[in-house]
Amino acid sequence: QVQLVESGGGLVQAGGSLTLSCTADAFTLDRNAIAWFRQAPGKEREEISCIRKSTGFTYYADSVKGRFTIARDDAQNAVNLQMNGPEPEDTAVYYCAASGYGCFSLTDFHSWGQGTQVTVSS
Repeated sequence: QVQLVESGGGLVQAGGSLTLSCTADAFTLDRNAIAWFRQAPGKEREEISCIRKSTGFTYYADSVKGRFTIARDDAQNAVNLQMNGPEPEDTAVYYCAASGYGCFSLTDFHSWGQGTQVTVSS
């Protein structure tokens, strides 16, 4: 059973910064693409970033490109999402998920964390 745990959410002012962490065992992080999704009230879940260690591939949705950075922290067995300059529109529940088939096969994300709330105040 793959377990993913998100942390680091909270309240942040627009223009500030916040780092979310997704922790899992090293095997999971090595063998899977790890993605960050978010879901705002009344909106569909959106994949915003993804990283795959085996290929060094990273992905960013246009909505976060240039503001958010995804990176592995192998010492902490984590994949972090650094949010720089968040905006009120970034308010959502953020989830991390693991897929053995890459970043874009959405139905293959087999394990999900419980989510962490991020609220950006203006």
